[in-house]
Amino acid sequence: MLISSAFAQAAPAAATGGGMQDSLMSMLPLVLMFVVLYFVMIRPQMKRQKEHRSMIEALAKGDEVATSGGLIGKVTKLGDNYVSVEIASGVEVQLQRTAVVQVLPKGSLK
Repeated sequence: MLISSAFAQAAPAAATGGGMQDSLMSMLPLVLMFVVLYFVMIRPQMKRQKEHRSMIEALAKGDEVATSGGLIGKVTKLGDNYVSVEIASGVEVQLQRTAVVQVLPKGSLK
């Protein structure tokens, strides 16, 4: 009537290895996206982690630091996992080393 019959077309005979080439070409955009993701996101993040780790290992008594919670103070004691920071005269808090986000230049605190 108004709709004509549809007939499936036979697929052309593939040359030897043609199917393999098609599957590789279909994977190419996925591989390219992963490579771009690595250079744009993963690699810089790993670099930042390495810099932070070396900064934490280099902490010394008397360093002036800023923490992830916003506290600013002077390092008074160092442990393996914890650091004591004097935030005011006679007021010390104990923090995890990983909470230190920045070592400030000497003389930042008054």
